[in-house]
Formats: sequence, C-alpha cells, structure tokens
Amino acid sequence: MVDLIVRPRAGETIDTDAAVRIRDLTVVYKTAAGELPAVSHANLTLRAGEITGLVGESGSGKSTLALSILNGVRAPGRISTGSVDVVNAGDVTTLAGAELRQVRGGTVGYVFQASQNSLNPLKTIGKQLLDLGRSHGVADPKSLIRRARELAEQMGMDADRVIMSHQHELSGGMRQRVGIIFALVLNAKVLILDEPTTALDMLSQAAVLEIVRQVHKERHLATLIVTHDMGVVAELADRLAVMYGGRLVEDGPALDVLRQPEHPYTAALIRAMPRIVGDTASARALPGRPPDLMTVPRRGCVFRDRCPLAMPKCADTEPQLVEWMPGRHRACYADLSDVTAFAAQPATSVGAAAQPTATATPEAGSDTVTEGAGQ
Repeated sequence: MVDLIVRPRAGETIDTDAAVRIRDLTVVYKTAAGELPAVSHANLTLRAGEITGLVGESGSGKSTLALSILNGVRAPGRISTGSVDVVNAGDVTTLAGAELRQVRGGTVGYVFQASQNSLNPLKTIGKQLLDLGRSHGVADPKSLIRRARELAEQMGMDADRVIMSHQHELSGGMRQRVGIIFALVLNAKVLILDEPTTALDMLSQAAVLEIVRQVHKERHLATLIVTHDMGVVAELADRLAVMYGGRLVEDGPALDVLRQPEHPYTAALIRAMPRIVGDTASARALPGRPPDLMTVPRRGCVFRDRCPLAMPKCADTEPQLVEWMPGRHRACYADLSDVTAFAAQPATSVGAAAQPTATATPEAGSDTVTEGAGQ
C-alpha cells in the first residue's frame, strides 16, 4: 500500500491505493485572445496496480494533462487552478527546484512520444544514465547501471550493447525500451507513456506493449498510457478515460466503456476504428473537426457541434463529469438509452445520424462546425 498526501474534498473518501489524484485541474495557454484552457477542470485518479488509458483525438489535451503530473507545462502555458497530488510528494503544482526534480524521474517516470528526441545524441546511454543518477543524488552509480542492465535484459535486449550505444545506433523499438528504462531505473511508482507505439512496426508495438504489461505487474505501478489507438487501450488498460476539447467526458473500466460507451463521443471514436474482419468500409470518421484553443466553445458542451444527440441545453450549460453508476462517469445530458441506441446503430448509418443538429450550423464551404466558438 502506498502513502499519499491528499486534501480530500468535503464528503470524499480517501482512496488509499491512489498514486496520483488530479482534482479540478485547469491548464491555460496565453494567446492573442487571452488565456485559453487546454485542459479544463479535469478530475482523474491513477491507482497502484492499475493501467489507465487516456484517449481522444489530436489536440484534445491528453499530453497536456499528462505533463501536468510532472508540473511540466511550459510557457506560454501554466496550471491556473487545481491540484495534482502524487504519492509521497504531495501537490506537485506547488513544487519547484530540487523537490520537483526528485518527483520527475524519481517518483514519476515519463516516456515521451518521440523517444529519440528525449535522448542526447552526443552521449552513450550509459553516460546519460549516470547524468540521471547525479541529478537525483544517487550515491552508488554502479547500482544504478546494474539496475539498468537488469531492466534491459528483462526487455530482451543485449544490456552491454545498449549501455555502450548512442541513440542513433538503436532501432525505434529499442529506443522506446530505453525510454522505459530511464523512467523506471530510479524505482518510480508512477509510469506515464505518451503514445508508446507511435512510428513502430507491428512486431515492435507488440513487444513494447508486452514489456509494459510485465513491468507494470511486477512493480505494482500506477500506469497512464496516453494514446489515440483504441487497440492499445483494449489490449492493456484496466480503466479508460476519454478527453475532448480539454474536458474529460467519460471514464470507467476499459472493457465496459468499450463494450457499452455512454458518451456520444466515445461511441463515435469506437465507430471510427478500422475493422480487421467484416466490412472494412463500415468505419466512419466523425463529421467536422475537433476544436482547438481558439474554436472550442466557451459555454455549454464542447462536443455539441458534432453530437447527434445535442439538445438546446447543451449550448447553454456545460455538463459535469458525474458518477452515474459505481466506477463509471460521464459528462452528457443525453439519456443513457439514447446513447446506447446510437452506439448500437449500424455503422453505415452513422454518417447520416451524426450530422450537426439545429443547435449548430456549419459555415458555408467548411466541414468544421464553428458556431459557438468564442462564446
């Protein structure tokens, strides 16, 4: 069992298995139009021994939310409200300097999306490991290298070769595994992987996912996987959180959410997945485009312009992420029966069903629904 410094809300029970607790988190970026939210009032818990998948289209705020766990949002962005309580560290949004450095890499291990960009091309992997040890005050660098060798061998790599190599001498799959080594060599309790299978071939993807599964189980980690690949989530995740327009719109047990989505956006994402068997043409893309910082609605539901179940209320008041049954949350005004019926429709009818309603009108000559942007 892990210890966590927390500030429970009124009436809230402390989750003693929680390794990360994100509460009412808002991240804003300074623009010519003022400070605009990339993540808005997010609430998410990562538990020890549990893999959480965070999915959504590009620009939905997934990586920004993940970076907030490290207090790593860089200017012109900043965390404007909320807290991120991390096991044995407290609220990282209040930390800086040496305290924050100990969290980064020590308590929380982060594997970045472009693994080759997180490695120094001028130094061998071994020298970079020693740099990591020095920055975290490791008294015995030999033990650090020994742990790195053990991890490399556990991942099916030649440890001696990896330690002596520069990043350009390793394949994409090997660099991704090296990123996992860096994230875990200091015995992190939390592991964050940002698009861990991007740009990898199918065999390398399968190998990396299996490594993540094994390491997570053996070390009883709290793992967050940021991805747009629903297949990765179905393969690994215990829980699934869905983001759109900087908001968390649904979360719950991964298989339950995939089998019975209860938010129209989740259902639409699942419908957009290509099929390996059956009618390969049945997948249908969502109409319109996801909003960016400038076009996301300032009022009401952020998904309403692309939602087949939107109603007048959606344009006025933003739905809150609420628990509608134990362990499952969603932010939507539509009746659950209507969402279930929409999710059950044949995929070939989605294109007709998922047109903008009377609450939103697309601009002429554009496939992007923009009404309500800037409200």
